[in-house]
Amino acid sequence: MGHMIEERRLPGGNTNGAVRVGDTVRRVPGPWTPAVHALLRHLEEAGFDGAPRALGFDDQGREVLSYLAGEVVGTARPWPAWVHGDDALRQVAGWLRDFHAAVADFVPPPDAVWREGGTWRPGLVVGHNDAAPYNAAWADGRLIGFFDWDFAGPVTPEWDLAFTAFSWVPLHARHVVAEDGFTAFAERPRRLRLFLDAYGWDGPAERFLGIVRQRVNASADGIRRLAAAGDPAYRKLVDHGVDRSLDIAVEELADFAAE
Repeated sequence: MGHMIEERRLPGGNTNGAVRVGDTVRRVPGPWTPAVHALLRHLEEAGFDGAPRALGFDDQGREVLSYLAGEVVGTARPWPAWVHGDDALRQVAGWLRDFHAAVADFVPPPDAVWREGGTWRPGLVVGHNDAAPYNAAWADGRLIGFFDWDFAGPVTPEWDLAFTAFSWVPLHARHVVAEDGFTAFAERPRRLRLFLDAYGWDGPAERFLGIVRQRVNASADGIRRLAAAGDPAYRKLVDHGVDRSLDIAVEELADFAAE
């Protein structure tokens, strides 16, 4: 008699929750899934091991990905203190630097569809666009990689870098990051420089903060636009005030240099 491998629901996932089956993850695909799988196959061929492998589709039509074994911050607040340590910040910046190097020569399929749109052209990379603490896997204090590549799409490297800094320095609104367990606001300018140095971005912090503000504004506007168009996942975000928190973050970043 054949035995069924148990399916376990994974924590998180705003829209199409993932289940773990053995050492794979199964998720309901979207129109963007073929383009994301092309990206993940490129990363595999490039020898980049900080991302899941795309393993096709199962008999229920779900996408199949390799499971990144490790600890995740999950949904509990505040997050573990190590999430906001210098070591995690350095490792995340190093991961992003290596990922951008691995993806630099990826040319998406001509029919690629990305969840939040965008058209690739030379000079852009297909960024992760959501390399935040809730999408990271860790083992013994080491960053294994990032999962949930649904928001991957063509951007400038700085655009991807801006969201990652926003999430990890962190540069989000004070009330949001305080809930996550971060209150060392006076440390943020030093942590931002540490992050940029570890990535290898050597421009002035002020110019980078301008990019962060543009990136966060675009994120808030995108949430409102997609909610207005009737997307239930984005309507939920608006109901929870996520777009408003992003607006507050942009306002606060105007005074960031004075911290």
